[in-house]
Amino acid sequence: MTNRTQRVVLISAAAAFLLLAPSLFAAGFPNPPTDPSAPKTGFQTAVLAGGCFWGMEGVFERLKGVSQVVSGYSGGDAKTAHYEIVSMGNTGHAESVQITFDPSKISYGTILKVYFSIAHDPTQLNYQGPDEGTQYRSAIFYANAWQKSIAEKYIDLLTKARVYSDPIVTEVVPLKAFYPAEEYHQHFLDNNPDYPYIVMWDIPKIANLKKTYPDLVGQSNL
Repeated sequence: MTNRTQRVVLISAAAAFLLLAPSLFAAGFPNPPTDPSAPKTGFQTAVLAGGCFWGMEGVFERLKGVSQVVSGYSGGDAKTAHYEIVSMGNTGHAESVQITFDPSKISYGTILKVYFSIAHDPTQLNYQGPDEGTQYRSAIFYANAWQKSIAEKYIDLLTKARVYSDPIVTEVVPLKAFYPAEEYHQHFLDNNPDYPYIVMWDIPKIANLKKTYPDLVGQSNL
């Protein structure tokens, strides 16, 4: 597959609309379940995959209570955790983000609400928008029992509520390791706001986040 940083992606407006469709009903999106064992204090981390990590990082680093978001890889081995290798699609890795958050300010469930309603489309199997391959799959890498419980219960809730017309294909799998991506991938959206891919696929997500969940959003330049 052609390296995303070496091409200009030209996608029709209709295709972009379809990708962002889940966010159109986000205002009435079901609230996440809770788990009594989830910590209320102390910084926690969440590792999520849902297509290109540029946009995922840009969305989550704008949430109040999130102190850091790192783009990287999860699902494969350390020796293959490199962009050029992961892009081949056969490493087991998914482009992921590691989110560090304060549960006294934002819950894991709320992060998943943004994940399912704004950050990506959980019904797209092994692709997101223009990006195809298992490295772009939808996946929640849980670090403990309470993360697993909340993720599975939320998917069940969304399925029973028929939020989507197609089945949710998000994997809920144990986190084995997270490997940070190369430095040029970090904060790519903020550093390259005029990059064609970012303009087409990611800036609209930021706009939808601010419009739909204004109370969750902190200060940013975009």
